[in-house]
Amino acid sequence: MLAYILRRLLLVIPTLLGIMVVNFALTQFVPGGPFDQIEARMQGSGDSIGAVSGAAGADAGTDAEGGKGYVGARGLPPEFRAKLEVEFGFARFICPAGYEGTLLQQAKDCQKEMIPSYERFFIMMGKFIRFDFGQSYFRSESVMGLVAEKLPVSITLGLWSTLLAYLISIPLGIRKAVSDGSRFDSWTSGVIIAAYAIPGLLVAVMLLVLFAGGSYWKIFPLRGLTSDNFDQLSLLGKVGDYLWHITLPVIASTISSFATLTLLTKNSFLDEIKKQYVMTARAKGLSERRVLYGHVFRNAMLIVIAGFPALFIGVFFGGSLIIENIFSLDGLGQLGFRSAVERDYPVIFGTLFAFGLMGLVVGIISDLMYVWVDPRIDFERRG
Repeated sequence: MLAYILRRLLLVIPTLLGIMVVNFALTQFVPGGPFDQIEARMQGSGDSIGAVSGAAGADAGTDAEGGKGYVGARGLPPEFRAKLEVEFGFARFICPAGYEGTLLQQAKDCQKEMIPSYERFFIMMGKFIRFDFGQSYFRSESVMGLVAEKLPVSITLGLWSTLLAYLISIPLGIRKAVSDGSRFDSWTSGVIIAAYAIPGLLVAVMLLVLFAGGSYWKIFPLRGLTSDNFDQLSLLGKVGDYLWHITLPVIASTISSFATLTLLTKNSFLDEIKKQYVMTARAKGLSERRVLYGHVFRNAMLIVIAGFPALFIGVFFGGSLIIENIFSLDGLGQLGFRSAVERDYPVIFGTLFAFGLMGLVVGIISDLMYVWVDPRIDFERRG
């Protein structure tokens, strides 16, 4: 088993490298870039340069007549753009030996050399291997700091949604397998399939309209993960406030995984119930409950339990963007969306690398879960 794990870990390297190469190459052909975003901000707000860099705004803002004026409509001044290109890692300055000066002075006095795309990629990957994801272009904060700040919201959605799906789907799936073909099985299958067919976006909007002060009842809060007075509440009050806020987002993000997991549980139990060892156990006089939970349960739950890590990651990444935007939750979904719109490449590639690595490791953990649930499985002897 150790040799199998080592092989899988070694496969993570080329797989992750391929993911990064494809996405990095795609960004080279996507129109727009961080400098276009800065120019767009300048045209809308005269203080945008200061928000990005905090320096050189006054020096770059001198007009042709020597006065200070608004330069947003004219785009980035050449020296300031050169300074940003070096700060963002797109270029470097070639200065005379012994020259010392600020980046803005180097932009005026030194020759600028653009860094080729392939070189920028290898520089980026060299930093990522050391888990140095750099700093956001627009937020003046490290990528790791941003992820750590937004991560609790997304973990909350993913973890609670996955646990809720398992708590409901496993008992329901077992009941459907035992009652296969009955009226209960038929109408619950209809409800499950209908719920699965409804987009998460529509479910979230329906929940807001029905239970968050829309046209009907105002039972749950409209937005946020906690109330404004959260810090003043008691421990029990904080727990209640937290659960009160997270109820609707968790329900909205659970719908699709709930349907899939229920049918998976049912089909797994049906496959096991029809096997020879079940008929043998019944022939020995064991009760139906003993047969079901003493013999069938462990084998039938193999694929269900082993899929827990993958299901969690799927909920964690899949529905976070829509759910977080609708319920105004400031998590990784919103961070990724804004970073993609702003072309904030350090955040985009840093989170892609971290989550890609996480997804590949989760795949290995899923295989280990199979072995843990059923020791008869031996990946060493495959193929």
